[in-house]
Amino acid sequence: MSLYETWQQVAQSQQTREAYDAFWNTYFEAEKQNYKKILANHETVFSGKLSEVAQQFDMDPVTFTGFLDGANTSFKNGELDLESLTEDSEIALDFDFDRLYINMHNAKADWLFDLPEWENVRTAEQRKELTKRYRAEKIYVAPPTVGRNDPCPCGSGKKYKKCCGK
Repeated sequence: MSLYETWQQVAQSQQTREAYDAFWNTYFEAEKQNYKKILANHETVFSGKLSEVAQQFDMDPVTFTGFLDGANTSFKNGELDLESLTEDSEIALDFDFDRLYINMHNAKADWLFDLPEWENVRTAEQRKELTKRYRAEKIYVAPPTVGRNDPCPCGSGKKYKKCCGK
């Protein structure tokens, strides 16, 4: 069984609501500490064997694979193939910090995008712009509709109501 499959089993195996809440509260605190370390050392690319990088973040390889699952869309060099990761897999945590910030908003992880360590990575103005960009991506803009008396979009030259609008 792969590390990722093991992580999914562990994450879904909580039987009671209390166990579920305790598991995720513990995980989210560890995740927060990871991001604090990453943001504080934002010029460093943490790399090496998965087990070694996990150890740098005080996590076991299975839980660290869960962390990678959450961060996977934020890497400069594309996503990792989580299914094929082993403890000996070579990984590099080379983050695109703009994408990471937007992904944190997308996950509604205010405990992450409000970290004070962001101040060393992006200015308040840059973070505000990224938040605007995130919000703009969520706005649905309906395509323009064709009115009855508008020229038909098929190119016939007739009014829509006399052509394709019949």
